[in-house]
Amino acid sequence: MAPLATSDRSEPVLSIVAAVLNEAENIRPVCAELAEAARALPPCEIIFVDDGSTDGTVEALVAARTDGILPDLRILSHDRRLGKSAAVRTGVEAARGQWIATLDGDGQDDPMEIVRMFELAQKAQGPAPLVVGVRLRRQDTLSRRLATRFANGLRRRLLRDGCPDTGAPLKLFRRADFLRLPQFEGVHRFLPALFGHYGTPLLCQPVRHRNRLHGSSKYTNFNRALVGFRDLLGVIWLINRTRLPRRVTER
Repeated sequence: MAPLATSDRSEPVLSIVAAVLNEAENIRPVCAELAEAARALPPCEIIFVDDGSTDGTVEALVAARTDGILPDLRILSHDRRLGKSAAVRTGVEAARGQWIATLDGDGQDDPMEIVRMFELAQKAQGPAPLVVGVRLRRQDTLSRRLATRFANGLRRRLLRDGCPDTGAPLKLFRRADFLRLPQFEGVHRFLPALFGHYGTPLLCQPVRHRNRLHGSSKYTNFNRALVGFRDLLGVIWLINRTRLPRRVTER
C-alpha cells in the first residue's frame, strides 16, 4: 500500500481520537505528549470526545487549547454519559482524516506508538489494515491483568480474531472501514473480529503500557466481565448473521 499524500497541509491525513470521562488531572500531560507525537506524524488533527464528565475535564481541554499546548485541539462533548464506544464513534464521524488512531486519555498509552503503528500500516501490502497496539507488559493491578487475560483468551477462542489484546486502546484503521461496522456499546472491544469479518487484515504491534497518571479506572472487573460476556454472545450472533459479498461487479 503506497504512503498517503496530501496536497493541502490543512487537510489531515490522520485523526487521533481520545474518548475521556472524568480525566481532568490527566488532560494536560496527555495533550503535551500528543503535541510531541504530532510532529513526527503526517498532517493530523487531535479530537477529544468528553463522554459526560462531571469534573473539570472539558475545562482542562479548553485550557490546553487556549494555552497553546494543542492550539488546534477539537473538543466534542456528549450531553450525558453514553459509553466509550459511542464516544469513539462520535470522534470518528467528526474526523476529517482518512486514517484514525484511538487511545485512552488516562496517560497509560504512549502517543509516540502511533508513529510506529502508522508507519507499519503504510508499509502493508494489499488492503489497508487494522493495526492493534498489543500491550505486552500491562501496568495494571494483578486482578485486572488476570481478568483481561481471561477475557482476551475467551474472545480469541470463540471469535478466532487472531488478536492477543483485542481490547487494547491503541488502534489505527481507515475511517471508511470503521464506519461500515455496526454501532453498539462495547464495539471497541471487538474491533479485530468485526474488521476481519469485513475483510480488513489485522496487524499487531507490541507497544509500551504505563501506569495511569491520576485517578482510577471507571470499570470494575465484575461489570467488565458481565457486560463483556453478554456482548461476546451478541457479536457471535452478529457475525453469523452478517452476509457480505466477496466482490461486487457493475455492468
